[in-house]
Parts: sequence; structure tokens; C-alpha cells
Amino acid sequence: MSGQNGRSFSSRQYPCENCPLRPLPVFREFEKQELAYVSKFKKGELAVDKGATVLVEGSHSAHLYTVLSGWAFRYKLLSDGRRQILNYSMPGDLIGLQGSVMGEMQHSIEALSPMLLCVFERENLHELYRNHPDLAYDITWLASREERMLDENLLSIGRRTALERTAYLIAFIASRAAIVGLNGKAPVQIPITQQHVADTLGLSLVHTNKTIRKLIDRKLIVWRDGGCEVVDREALKDLARWEGLSEGRRPLI
Repeated sequence: MSGQNGRSFSSRQYPCENCPLRPLPVFREFEKQELAYVSKFKKGELAVDKGATVLVEGSHSAHLYTVLSGWAFRYKLLSDGRRQILNYSMPGDLIGLQGSVMGEMQHSIEALSPMLLCVFERENLHELYRNHPDLAYDITWLASREERMLDENLLSIGRRTALERTAYLIAFIASRAAIVGLNGKAPVQIPITQQHVADTLGLSLVHTNKTIRKLIDRKLIVWRDGGCEVVDREALKDLARWEGLSEGRRPLI
């Protein structure tokens, strides 16, 4: 089965009934008929290499995806190549919904690590909204959750100091990662570069490096070749004046 840009969708390594994410306490339980429909809705799985572009701004994708494993980031580019990272995607996140609703993608998505995506046909989304209102509400909830995260990120960029916003970003990503079991037990290791941090926070790379050095000196993080290892997430939250995540159980499409 072929997908966007000639990619091939594999057969289901993980049937919805045996999804490795569903047992996690963060995700709500599905009714039997809901799970049966989502299993029918899913068309296959897509493996994505680290650094590959999953979706491109301006493209018309026939599919939307749920992240089954791995990390990605959403971003927009200016005409001169400057990049603004908007958010990060992790297991359980739905990506490509904007393109399904608006007709074309308004941002791009790149894999931070090898990823496995569950693939859904965009054209079947109308049937879901028509015949499965509870699942439709779930998708609306996921879109609202994304909006709430962007609100918090905008507050951080607009009002937090460079040190506070860097602490917030790392604590925010680490908190989300821990909830969905990324990297196993603590400490959480985030596969990002300092350039990713700079492009998320709107800081120069030099300013970002100096700010990250302050967090390292306070023994809140360790920066390794593979990314950022979080040593003290609670202290990062306190430094950022951030109370943390409080979303309770959430849907998984």
C-alpha cells in the first residue's frame, strides 16, 4: 500500500486491539464498538527515518496519523529559511488533522527520531464525525489540547525570561514524554539539539547556549550528544513558574 511521497504502508504490526499505548493510564478506555471502528479506520503503519519530513507545509495529504512510537516536531519556515518550531509530537498525538480539515497543511513535521505512525484515510474522517460522535468529540478534544499547549508556549515566549522559557520548554517536553513512557524510567532524555531549542524559543543559538549552560551549572539538566537529559524536572518547573500538566486521561485514536 502506497502513501504520501511514494512511501509504503506496512501491514499492521500492532492491531488496535493490541496497541502498546492503550494500557497506559493516561489514555481513556474505548468501548468495544469504538475500538472496532478505529481498527477499521486504520489502514496500516508507516515507518519514518530520523530527519525525514512526515508532512510538508502547503501539501495536500490523503492521510492523517497517530504517533505510535518516536518523536517529531512541527514547524514553519520564513522565505529566507528561518524556522519557528511550534510544538513537539510524541506517542498518542494525532498529526495531519489540520490538513484534513483545512485542505492543506499550514506547517511541516519532521522526525526527531525513528518513528512508527498509524495511518488513517483522510476521506473517512467525515464518516467518523457522522456516525461516531464520541470519537468525533475525541478528535475535537485533541485539537483543543493542541491549542492549549500553543497558548502556554506563546505565554512563555512573550513573558518569560530566556532562562525561564528554556526551563519551561525542557520541563514541558519531559513531562509529556514521561506520561507516555518515552525513554523508559527517569531520567528522561530528549533527542533535541540546542538549535531546536533556539528555534522553539526565538533565541539566537549563542544566547541559547549560554542559557542552557546556566541550567547545566545548576545541575538541572545534562547535555549529551544524543540530546538533553533531565535531572530535576520539578526544579525546572519551579524556575519556569509552571505548575505542570493537568489534563487527566485523554483519548487515543
